[in-house]
Amino acid sequence: MKFKARRELKHTRIEIIPMIDTMFFLLVFFMLSSLALTRLNGLPVNLPRASSAPKQAPAELTVTLDKNQKLYVNKTPVTFETLEKTLLEKAGPKADLGQATVIINADTSVPHGLVVRCIDGAREVGITRFAIATSPDSATATEAR
Repeated sequence: MKFKARRELKHTRIEIIPMIDTMFFLLVFFMLSSLALTRLNGLPVNLPRASSAPKQAPAELTVTLDKNQKLYVNKTPVTFETLEKTLLEKAGPKADLGQATVIINADTSVPHGLVVRCIDGAREVGITRFAIATSPDSATATEAR
């Protein structure tokens, strides 16, 4: 009795190139979708430069003063007289204003007195934490590399 010769099993190969393509596609997809999720509450202004400017997460309340000295709270135009009321509305009815942080996003050409006036208006409603938005100093940033 003769037995049939055993067939040799073919070794399967895992193709790595399509797997790499898929991983790069997923990487690009998640990078672009995470950029779309960032919330920017301030308007684009010419910020003062600072060598120690940290990157901050977007805040719930951003007060912007543009070069024409127009005032905005989270991109909503307001006046100095309605600043307190608008801050209360934007913070929400159940917000803990003692823990809220307001980012002052002022153009370099805005007088210091108007920035102080914005801080004073926010203090009137109970906000005590402030941050001044700056852009990194380009000369210092290149030296750090």
